Amino acid sequence: MPEIPFWKATGTGNDFLVVDNREGVLPEGDLAEFAVAKCPRRAAVGADGVLLIEDAPKADFRMRLFNADGSEAEMCGNGIRCVALVARECGAGGKAQRIDTLAGLIGVSFTEAGVRVQMTEPGDIELIDALEAAGETFEVRFINTGVPHAVICVDDVAGVPVREWGRAVRMHERFRPAGTNVNFVKYLDSGIRIRTYERGVEDETFACGTGCVAAAAVAVFEERLSSPVELEAVGGRLRVHVGLKAGVAVSAELEGPAEIVYRGSTPWGG
Repeated sequence: MPEIPFWKATGTGNDFLVVDNREGVLPEGDLAEFAVAKCPRRAAVGADGVLLIEDAPKADFRMRLFNADGSEAEMCGNGIRCVALVARECGAGGKAQRIDTLAGLIGVSFTEAGVRVQMTEPGDIELIDALEAAGETFEVRFINTGVPHAVICVDDVAGVPVREWGRAVRMHERFRPAGTNVNFVKYLDSGIRIRTYERGVEDETFACGTGCVAAAAVAVFEERLSSPVELEAVGGRLRVHVGLKAGVAVSAELEGPAEIVYRGSTPWGG
């Protein structure tokens, strides 16, 4: 059985299998199945998702992300930092990169703090006053930062039942058919504490880059905090630079670490 080479990489605890697929080592029809087979923990390699490096005519390369359930996501702030690091190692990109994604072209550069990503321009913030889910009533800020995010302010972020509440909001009819990621946040003078339930993974993850951008954009827009915003996720710290124009968030840059954990290969096909 052929072996598929991969890198295991992590960005603030959000971990991925990264495959250089510029030569088509994984056929298009196998991509979702490969993610479903290789992402389960304790039963396979284990990861939140699979990142693919592919050729792109108008960028250094194209990034594709398949979640653990086989669904393809538009964008991932932690994932793109990981894929940029692997791309630099395998020769697909250099110190500054332009990466094609389903959310558009994304610019990436390397800094002393890790990797800085020019994220998709945040969309308009929609206030949902009373969303009924899991027997609770939530006040929600809904925003698209490349993927949809619900931001919910709580008094005790450590005590939130993220899996229960997050899944109920993620599946709520208000967000169908695409669903939404769900972020529970606590605003502090020094920044934001955040926990995220990610669609596709269908569980809490250690960090979510696009979720941190969503929370930061809401905080700056509502004048709770000023840019740059420091965020403390379960997996570590991230920084988001938010640009405002006429009171509207028009740009966002995510900065944080990325690390290659190991390289390996896994059997696939026949």
